[in-house]
Amino acid sequence: EMLDRPVAVKEMRMDDTDAEDTRIRRERTLREARATARIDHPNVVRVYDVVEESDRLWIVMELVASRSLEQLLVQDGPLPPGEAARIGMGLVAALREVHAVGVLHRDIKPGNVLLGAGGRVVLTDFGIAAIQDAAQLTVAGMLIGSPDYMAPERVGGHPGPPSDLWSLGATLCAAVAGRSPFTRPTTLATLHAVLYEEPELPPEAGPLSELLTSLLLKNPAERPGLEEVYEDLERVAAPRMPEPARYVPTLPIPTPPAPAPQSPENQARPAIEDTAEGRTGPGGLPPGPVRPSAVSS
Repeated sequence: EMLDRPVAVKEMRMDDTDAEDTRIRRERTLREARATARIDHPNVVRVYDVVEESDRLWIVMELVASRSLEQLLVQDGPLPPGEAARIGMGLVAALREVHAVGVLHRDIKPGNVLLGAGGRVVLTDFGIAAIQDAAQLTVAGMLIGSPDYMAPERVGGHPGPPSDLWSLGATLCAAVAGRSPFTRPTTLATLHAVLYEEPELPPEAGPLSELLTSLLLKNPAERPGLEEVYEDLERVAAPRMPEPARYVPTLPIPTPPAPAPQSPENQARPAIEDTAEGRTGPGGLPPGPVRPSAVSS
């Protein structure tokens, strides 16, 4: 109201009677605000303020007029690999800034990717972000994050920057196929797939298949870095320009010379012509001088 601009306000509900649980949730909300406020980048949602009143917290954020990637997939269906790669480039640009300040997003998924006007890609919802050098916060009996997009080392409690790259890979798979390659009917089955099963990459991934395979490797040390991922995505996202037509010079067609003007004598004599029976001259006689035939005495 003070700046007279539309904003997005996220309220953290803390209705639990457990005081310890309420304290942990409040600390997590403040951490989200602090972590995100340290980043100023067009691919990361901007945090303006945190409001606390009557033991409740509100995070005041930039309002991004957009649909989420999840909404787009439900309403319009999967994307072609080139468009998915373009979205992936925006997410990698966001992760560069996020990781540079020591923050993990920890919950990259289609629902947390906003697609704004002009092709803007915005990574949002740092609700379970953790500053790498801060103490780990846990809630007993509560699985934090989305199992379909959760890296296997995160299930074991040892996340790092490669964990966000795993989630990026699963998100890009969903962008071209409509769902994560680890989605199963139950949460336990999904976690089993994340931990022990190799992903079945969708055929729609096309030129993204090799990159997605490397992002979804079980060993985080074997996954590519952000710069390598960005370069691979850029190659897929770049439109292929048609090859220029080869220039073949056209040779001029020679113009036959104009016939020389004929003299009156030449005009009076018919031209020599070829016939099926042989060459003939004027009057049908053989060309050339006519020799008199021999006369016997």
